[in-house]
This record gives sequence, C-alpha cells and structure tokens, in this order.
Amino acid sequence: MGTLRITATSGMPGTIHKIKTVIVPKPRHRFALPDGELAFGNVNLADSILHAVPYYTADDVTVVIPTIHENFHEIRPSLESILATQPHELIIITTADKLDDLLRVSKALSSPRIRVFCTQYANKRIQVCKALPKITTRITILADDDVTWPSTILPWILAPFEDTKIGGVGTCQRVKRVREGGLGLRVWNWLGAAYIERRNFEISATHNMDGGTSCMSGRTGAYRSEILQDYEFREGFMKEEWRGKILKADDDNFVSRWLVSHQWKTWIQYEPECEVETTLENNIKFLFQCLRWARSNWRSNWTSLIKERYVWKQQLWCTYALHIATFTSLAFVFDFLILAALWRGTECWNPVYRKFALYAQLAFLGISKVVKLLGLIRRYPSDVVYVPVSILFGYFHGLIKIYAGLTLYKV
Repeated sequence: MGTLRITATSGMPGTIHKIKTVIVPKPRHRFALPDGELAFGNVNLADSILHAVPYYTADDVTVVIPTIHENFHEIRPSLESILATQPHELIIITTADKLDDLLRVSKALSSPRIRVFCTQYANKRIQVCKALPKITTRITILADDDVTWPSTILPWILAPFEDTKIGGVGTCQRVKRVREGGLGLRVWNWLGAAYIERRNFEISATHNMDGGTSCMSGRTGAYRSEILQDYEFREGFMKEEWRGKILKADDDNFVSRWLVSHQWKTWIQYEPECEVETTLENNIKFLFQCLRWARSNWRSNWTSLIKERYVWKQQLWCTYALHIATFTSLAFVFDFLILAALWRGTECWNPVYRKFALYAQLAFLGISKVVKLLGLIRRYPSDVVYVPVSILFGYFHGLIKIYAGLTLYKV
C-alpha cells in the first residue's frame, strides 16, 4: 500500500475542492505474454483511484441483467449481492414464459429498486435492448445472472469515468472454487479458474500498454448510458450479422468493438474491491463453454483486424498480443515446431551446448504456460498440483480452437 495526495472534485471533473490524503494500492508489475514469446512490458498496473468527492455515485447506476435461468431461486444470492451495493435500479429481463417465476423471486427480495420486463424470445441482445430505453441514469452496468459482487465494487468501477474519454470499465474476475467433491469435479473447477486467471492477466497487461483489450467481459461491465442508448448502437447491436446470419452470441465483443470504433477509451479495474465472482461448468460442459468462447474470438478478432481495422491505429500492442494471437497460438503445433527447429538449427553444436539450448527452450515454454497462473497459485498454493493438467489442457485447447474455426456458422 502507498500514500498519495489527490485532488478531490466538487461536482464536475477537474474542479478543485480540497486536497485529501488517500491510501491506494501501489502499482504492480504485469507482463504481456503472447503465446510462444515472453514480451516483458514492465507494466505499472495503477488502478484509477477513488476521489474524495466522486462525480459518479451508486445513484448514477442502473444494473441490467438478462436471464433465462431455469431456477431463479438459484440466482437470488447474486441479485442480493448486487442490491447490497445500492444502485439506483436493477432491471431484470427474462422471457415471457418465465416472467411469473421471476416476479415471485423479485417480490421476495422486497426491493423497490427492482424492475422486471420480458421479451418474446430468449436472446441476450434483444433482452438488453428491451431495458436500454428505460434507463435514466448516466452509467449502465451489464451483468450476468451468476455473478456475485463485493460490497465495494461501485466506487471502484465508477472511478475511471472521472476521465470523460472513458466509455467502458471492466472488472477483475474470479471463479468460485470447489474444495469438496471428487477429483474430476475439482480438476474441472481448476481449469475454469485458470482460464479466467489467464484472461485477467492478459487484459490487465494490454490495458496498461495501450488501453486495449480484445473483449470487455459481459459478466460485469460498466458503460456510459449515452453510448448504449444511442440509436445506431442499438440497431447495430440487434442486427449484427455473420455470413448473412443474425448473431445471437458475441454481444460483449460487439460492445467492445463499438467503443474502439467510436474512439472511447476503456479501462480494467484490477483490485479486490472490484473483483466479481462467477461460476463456470465443473464438468465436461466446460468444453462447450470453451468452444463458444473460441468461436467468439475467431469472429470478433477477424472483424476487428480485417473488417473494421480501428485497432491497428489505436491499440497496436493489444492487436499484436491478443487479436493476432487468435490465429497463431496453437501450442500443440508451434511448440513442437520451435523445438524441432532449434534441434535442427543446432546440429553442428557441441552436444553439451545443444542439449543445454534444448532444455533452456523447454524451460522457457514451461514458464510461459505458468506465469499467468502465478496469482492463482499464490492465493491457493495447494493448486500447484493441477499445473500439469493445465498445461496439457492448453495443448488440447488448440484442437477446440480449430474445431471452433471450422464451425463459425453456429451463431
């Protein structure tokens, strides 16, 4: 922790009201790690600090949750955690056939902050657009129905909006850990936790390099309401197509690309106070989640790089480290090609030095697959036993990516 002197605002950004000493976390170092190459960025991860008199407060926030959950009682803890932060309003949108069940749960929560609406079809984009015209606050938070918020989230997620050029703010995420049950259950849970941990690592690093990310996660993200309520945004959001078919998936990717194409900056708050907990499948269904995410990455990164092309000028490092990596990070192919090329290229070396070079390359590849997980292992040291599983899954995930690339028509 470190002590910083900051200026407090008195209603409008930049208006000096008084000087106050505030304790904020020290900057931390992060690395941007594309597959196959360790790019040391010496990134100072300094999150946006809290102003003594913030311009935006919880009363400026509307939370929107589209849901088609089979059992709304199961999402009650998530809703309670969100309501505990006292946003101006929580809007929940479901389908017509589930409306009565959702109304019963919302009534049981006994909160005047909740409003419930329905759409005819189960489509996240349609459900979100149903809520947007009803929002009266300056900030809108889009959230999934399975996230649990810390009580401290709103001041932290709102702080970056003091910069008038910030259009969207993302959060740090963690997977709810499972410590009981069979080995298979705990391994699946670890794979999900590792997946999210790697994503946290990557986007926090690229954000500090050039403010870029491939996708602002839809699990919890805050945006200026004026952006989401814009007619052109809503039309594009509802009617986005892929190969002539209306896209139902990839909604968070669309929002992320829209911010870039309209010159809005984004930020990721990487602090425990802004850390949301989520759940992933703890069984073989996790593979299908990975497949959906892989398809989204193919489609969105292709759109960013080839069709829209804004990232080439605005987020060059992120373009290299994340967008292009979608098309090159097939570890089960490139790792072995690298080793084969090294062995072939050193055939005239002294055998001792040749083996040393091979072992050094193997060590480097191993480190590159573990460094993104150090935060997770530091929190749960006993999880180090799952690292080999994570490495093997990384190779298998390459096959998932290839299959996803061949089935992009599934929208």
